[in-house]
Amino acid sequence: MMNLEYQMIIQWSQEDNYFLVGCSDFPRQNWRIHGDSYQEAVNNEIDTLESLVIAYQITGDTLPKLTFNQAASIKDTRLITITFGSDE
Repeated sequence: MMNLEYQMIIQWSQEDNYFLVGCSDFPRQNWRIHGDSYQEAVNNEIDTLESLVIAYQITGDTLPKLTFNQAASIKDTRLITITFGSDE
């Protein structure tokens, strides 16, 4: 089983009227995911990160290292852990 941790930055967009989510550790993935609610945005980003990790593994690319953004405030930053594989 593999645990991966990546930072997720969540921001409310007044202009778009939904939550924007980005993961700066993955190139070209900033602000690509959104949701009408905070939880929907988080769930959508987790699904996207899981897909990105699988794509990196299939192509043999090296996964990006976690680079915690110290400039982000606690309220709009969330560190998530994605678990792959099984205990079997």
